[in-house]
Amino acid sequence: MDLSFGAAIIVGLLGSSHCIGMCGGIVAALNMGVNDKVSKKPASLFVYHLGYNSGRIASYLLVGLVAGSLGAGLTELGVSPVFGKLFAAAFMVALGLYLANWWRGLALLEQFGSRLWRHIQPLGQRLFPIQSPLQAMLLGLLWGWLPCGLVYTVVAWSLTMGSALEGAMLMLGFGIGTLPALLIAGNALNYFRNWVRSPLIRISAGITVIAFGLYSGFNGLTHLHQHQAESSPATLGIPDASTRIPAILRKVS
Repeated sequence: MDLSFGAAIIVGLLGSSHCIGMCGGIVAALNMGVNDKVSKKPASLFVYHLGYNSGRIASYLLVGLVAGSLGAGLTELGVSPVFGKLFAAAFMVALGLYLANWWRGLALLEQFGSRLWRHIQPLGQRLFPIQSPLQAMLLGLLWGWLPCGLVYTVVAWSLTMGSALEGAMLMLGFGIGTLPALLIAGNALNYFRNWVRSPLIRISAGITVIAFGLYSGFNGLTHLHQHQAESSPATLGIPDASTRIPAILRKVS
């Protein structure tokens, strides 16, 4: 789990450019939604953004618990976890292509998720104006359900973790990885918007995520091959048909 947790943090860091692009409007709304006394004090505004992002990550934890439980249930039903790893690796490659702006397939998933978001967004609007960090955290809890291909990719990954706890920990690692950029963007949003529009940043992040997805897929195929080898008749101590048939013919002759 330690390696997966660290890898999830890295994916979150690499996807931060996409996070700022997707959530920049919400961060700006938070800045405008607090009173003037808070917005003029960077330290006070930082506390509000910390509460906001804490709520967002709490939503990720909940989704990870559900996804991890579902994945564990599928394993108990006989679905090989290797196929889940290949599924997650395919999502990772798709995410890399999406970050690099080479293929926008994950946008279809975001459109599907927007149907749910239409019911959640009005609840967030009722929380304005934001009067306290706790209120900002409640807004973040709703923000965590914003349609996002990056989040959906890590949810698919958490399906393969084998338990609810590990699925939640994976989503926690991802949330931690996205945290630095979004916290800094809260006080320097205009600068970061220009930064994330840089093709070099997006392509570099995309290539790195694609490489990670291909590596994960290769590991999945390796485990599948090992599982098939361990399940072969020779490994189980059952004579292979190619050795049994000549022996039978010799006895007959």
